[in-house]
Amino acid sequence: MLNIVIFGAPGSGKGTQSERIVEKYGINHISTGDVLRAEIKAGTELGKTAKGYIDQGQLLPDNLIVDILASTLDGLKDSKGVIFDGFPRTIAQAEALKKMLAERGQEVSIMLDLEVPEDELMNRLILRGQQSGRADDNEETIRKRLTVYHSQTAPLIDWYKQEGKYCHINGLGELERITGDICEAIDKVK
Repeated sequence: MLNIVIFGAPGSGKGTQSERIVEKYGINHISTGDVLRAEIKAGTELGKTAKGYIDQGQLLPDNLIVDILASTLDGLKDSKGVIFDGFPRTIAQAEALKKMLAERGQEVSIMLDLEVPEDELMNRLILRGQQSGRADDNEETIRKRLTVYHSQTAPLIDWYKQEGKYCHINGLGELERITGDICEAIDKVK
């Protein structure tokens, strides 16, 4: 099983690169946001519990997110692996993901860290906001999102380095070159 964790600040190209990885390697894409919305829409017990937290403006407890991801993973038949997008966000979540995968005889194969300079992230997100009309793609909100991202993920980068799973990817430049660098890193751990 090829299990990939993809990291990157908002605007770093995670979505684009995830699509390319899924296409090339035939693995599934698990976005925590998409999974949560699907569970809530389907009215599952996990979805109802998650909705209760969300409706109260609270973050979901790690164990609930891991349970939802485990349920999603277990529902993937004949899967060659997955790319986790938007999870983990904390060391506790990374440890919970490691345990959940180990219970299934699996592990994270690699953690890809798409690094893009902050000024380029700002330009990309402002442009995305202008093109899509997304209200959260304005300078003030972007700065807050980047601050939160950096404060949350810095410890995770060190954690995945200690696990021997970390791989830095230069996310600035030509799309094809970035994809090529990612595929080269994945091919080394396959």
